[in-house]
Amino acid sequence: MIAAESISALKTYFREDQIIKNEVSSPFGNSGEMIILPETEDEIAAALKHADLNGLTINIMGSGTKRGFGGLNEKADFLLSLEKYTGIVEHTPGDMTVTVRSGTRFKDLQDYLAKHNQKISLDPFWPENATIGGIIAANESGPKRLGYGSARDAVIGLRTVYPDGKVIRSGGRVVKNVAGYDMNKLFIGSMGTLGVISEITLKLRPIPKCESLVLVSFPAGNLEDIKAFAVKVLDSMIEPVSLELLNPALSDGLSGINSYTIAMSFEDVESSVRYQEIFVGNMLPKDAKLSISSKEKADLFWDRFYKHIPNGPDKELPIQTEASFKVGTVNLDAVRILKDTELLQDKFNVKVESHGGLGHGLSQVTIRGAEPDVADAALHVRQIAERAGGYAVAKHLPFELRKKVDVWGNKPSHFFLLQGIKTKVDPNKTVSPNRFIGGI
Repeated sequence: MIAAESISALKTYFREDQIIKNEVSSPFGNSGEMIILPETEDEIAAALKHADLNGLTINIMGSGTKRGFGGLNEKADFLLSLEKYTGIVEHTPGDMTVTVRSGTRFKDLQDYLAKHNQKISLDPFWPENATIGGIIAANESGPKRLGYGSARDAVIGLRTVYPDGKVIRSGGRVVKNVAGYDMNKLFIGSMGTLGVISEITLKLRPIPKCESLVLVSFPAGNLEDIKAFAVKVLDSMIEPVSLELLNPALSDGLSGINSYTIAMSFEDVESSVRYQEIFVGNMLPKDAKLSISSKEKADLFWDRFYKHIPNGPDKELPIQTEASFKVGTVNLDAVRILKDTELLQDKFNVKVESHGGLGHGLSQVTIRGAEPDVADAALHVRQIAERAGGYAVAKHLPFELRKKVDVWGNKPSHFFLLQGIKTKVDPNKTVSPNRFIGGI
């Protein structure tokens, strides 16, 4: 219970409507007894400093899409919500950079940039809900990572508020910034355990003149044919933005094709896109089928795709328990991951929708079913990943299920470095306690 004196002290920095008692319990945890709604960086710093000096804890939330990602504490003392900390700080179209407050929703940012014929080269899930700060803090990326890179590749500068209220700047606001160690990478993917990212500077790219989606399906489900085709694509001169393999269940839900399907996205001038479409058609295995979608159909496909995984803002759990895992392997081993996880459907009476990047090796496995069955299947996902020489991280689990299924898996050999950084930056474990690997 937070002392009344503590709340009273906070009210010297915030208005009455910025400090709210949290009456709602989230099934995904990572909540707080009181909600603080800062509108400026100074207010973020004041909240963190107050908590740090008084032995209190703070969870951080943008819109909540990643609430089911990590964390074994149902509630901290405060939930720092960045929903009112939004907006463009600086946009320099000529330099193709933008600086934005971390609570800004990704789609709002892309809609603004589209007016200038520019965009951020990231493709996160639930773009209408996800905030740019949450995307960066979780280092999220989607199938177009093959052509776009990860969140770490898009960020050129950050402003971060440390737990003691100090504000530090890493990187810069220009693309050519090579001085010193790249401190940005320390915070990207840290899940908010080192402080609150307040501002982000990103490099932009022009919106392409032409986009298309090429679906290559394999009705026979021959894994060797799929791998051989992927190798031919990767060794060729064409440059797909995505080379994502979908399992039959996901492919059927998104496109009506009930077989293993590779989704290839092309973005360039029209002549280049058309050339690459023809190139793919000429290299098809004899049993494969080709489908080319216009930009309108491609947009509909990707809109469905980015919404097929579980979402964290829900106030109640769905009828079926949902779990989602990120699996990392050598790129072509994604084929094996999809095949092995598909077998979990009959073994545990669950539905498995999965996809894997044949150019970058990251797969995502979503499981739906009864809670005990989902828990059993989730444990086997990690076993499958480790047999392939990779790893599995639970990106979404209800709070009660996270007590049974280890989110992060075994501690890495460099865990002592992560622990040392956390101890140095946040010795009182003020921000996002137990949210990261090994209880950091």
